[in-house]
Amino acid sequence: MVEHDVLDATREAYNAAAVVYAEMFRDSLQDSPLDRAILGAFADVVTASGNSRVADLGCGPGYITAYLDELGLAVFGVDVSPTMLELAREAYPGLRFDLGSMVALDIADGALGGVLSRWSIIHTPPREVPVILAEFHRVLARGGHLLIGFSASEGPSHPTQVFDHTVAPAYRWWPDHLAALLRESGLAEVARMVREPEPTDRRQFQSVHLLARKA
Repeated sequence: MVEHDVLDATREAYNAAAVVYAEMFRDSLQDSPLDRAILGAFADVVTASGNSRVADLGCGPGYITAYLDELGLAVFGVDVSPTMLELAREAYPGLRFDLGSMVALDIADGALGGVLSRWSIIHTPPREVPVILAEFHRVLARGGHLLIGFSASEGPSHPTQVFDHTVAPAYRWWPDHLAALLRESGLAEVARMVREPEPTDRRQFQSVHLLARKA
């Protein structure tokens, strides 16, 4: 079980940073064609499965939720931060945003065609991430897809690494290591995208998206 003090600390940190965070990242997809491409591919495979219901877990201020809505998905956002959700509801009043934790989602078994988790597992201690992956598997329908985004560690000898996230303590993952945990949770990798950092990026980390399917 994920420790409550970690969840509480992350919630409070994002409550405090919510306004600045929302302003900083609101238009970030405009300059990220590769991120738009992987989100588009995710939308396509979810739609093709016949179940377009998607949860954006760790939705923050809701701009990715809104983008998936534009792509035709029946999407709703979930976040642990009430302040983030207030900003999301204000910015996108036509969309649904729920307060909740990835540890125990208020979503029925097999209800979703897709789960999106973009940089939302990074604050969870690595030993506790399998609990969250099991929840992703539980709420996905058979044939449903997960798209999970995170920052890469420096190499296979570093399965996970702590990094200096501005808001709360966070972890990077070696992609093959996280892909193995997905397999153990019943989620088979079908594709991955690894994006190199821009020279001007403050953190020179690779950004990774893994696309996995529930068998």
